Amino acid sequence: MPLRTALLSSAVLLILSCLAACQRPPSAEGGATAPIAATAPAHRVSATDAVAEVKASMHRFLDARSFHARMEMDGAHPMTSEMEYVAPDRYRITLPTGTQTVIGNMLYMQVNGRSTRVPLPPETLAPWRDPLKLQQAQQGLSADFLGETEVDGVSARHYRVRNTVPEPVEFEYWLGAGGLPLRLRHAGTDNEGRAYTVVQTYSRYDDPAIAIETPE
Repeated sequence: MPLRTALLSSAVLLILSCLAACQRPPSAEGGATAPIAATAPAHRVSATDAVAEVKASMHRFLDARSFHARMEMDGAHPMTSEMEYVAPDRYRITLPTGTQTVIGNMLYMQVNGRSTRVPLPPETLAPWRDPLKLQQAQQGLSADFLGETEVDGVSARHYRVRNTVPEPVEFEYWLGAGGLPLRLRHAGTDNEGRAYTVVQTYSRYDDPAIAIETPE
């Protein structure tokens, strides 16, 4: 395989594998992970109200015009990546291998000082825009309110969220001011049975300073 093709393939696979981790169901043996910050005792919130709050937050998230996200993955292949989003379809992804830009279904990569375009499969970046699979899981979503806490010094409401559609999956989920997501966390196993934990942290909602242009 030519070096140029190998570089392109490796970078695309890195993005796909990084994002795919958020789509695998959690390990049955993994159990719940420890909360990131101490959680105060929960005031009683019905399961119906908790589900309504979670769904409302994800609708607000899907309506966001821009945001910044950081993903930290621990396990066999630990990785930290960052992403900025501008509606409707622009992403700037910072990976250990460098910064890549997505416009629509096209990935723009810098290889040997030149910008190269690589088509992305449809819905490759869907985990970033709908991490709870809300659009598929309206009937299979349940939630428990766990209490008040903080995320990076910001007041937050802490939930445990479960989906049964399109596959069983469980998250810890933190909401901040205005009901927007602050953090999402889950643990699971990869296709080879190795444990991992993924934490996605969100900030800078509707920040006009976030701009993503098509690379030259």
